[in-house]
Amino acid sequence: MAHLVFDPDEQAALRADARDHALTDPGVAYVLERLASEGVDLEQCADWEDLRTAAGLPARESTSAA
Repeated sequence: MAHLVFDPDEQAALRADARDHALTDPGVAYVLERLASEGVDLEQCADWEDLRTAAGLPARESTSAA
């Protein structure tokens, strides 16, 4: 299983950003803190195009802006 973890400096930066967002956007603060503490399980990640298809959205055209 692939798992991405952040080094201590990156964790500190994520936590500082979480504190900055705590009052204005607690949802973002929560996600940033979870990323800092747990990292990312890459096996659970989904491709953007797979999510679009699952939601019934049409595929992006190659000429459309990202």
